[in-house]
Amino acid sequence: METDLILYKLIILYMLEKVDFPLTNSSLTQFIIDEGYTNYFNVQQSISELIDQGLINTLLVRNTTQYLITTEGKETLSFFHNKLSDAIKHDIGEFFIKNKIEMRNEISIYADYVPEKDEEYTVNCFIKERTVTLFSVSINVLSEEHAKKICENWRSHSDDIYKYVSKQLLE
Repeated sequence: METDLILYKLIILYMLEKVDFPLTNSSLTQFIIDEGYTNYFNVQQSISELIDQGLINTLLVRNTTQYLITTEGKETLSFFHNKLSDAIKHDIGEFFIKNKIEMRNEISIYADYVPEKDEEYTVNCFIKERTVTLFSVSINVLSEEHAKKICENWRSHSDDIYKYVSKQLLE
């Protein structure tokens, strides 16, 4: 069982090392489960142990946990990457080819809200490219319901809003 957990940890480290953006829990879990390597609970245990060992860091963005490999994680992977078969590395490469745009959008286009005073909320919406903010907008709304609705709709409308605002400002 411990040998299996080591394999799952190496898969996670390898995946995080191969991209230049954080991966979400769902992306990591989707690959490992869909490929039939293990179950959800073993993936979560592996992630938790990698965090405890300082091999990956977490970011929390609007109830979504994102993971980044640390320098120590890269070092560890460099020592043990040969424990991952070429078939596993190939499967990871294929997964990224099929899902990279969706995974990048998952972490690059997001919105969150914070309560202000008297039942008011500020909604902050972002479009990022790696570490650069391409576009952001903050909106004050009068209910948490409206704040949640804007956050839910931001991903599907962000491209149109960005194009509209840019066009208006450039005219």
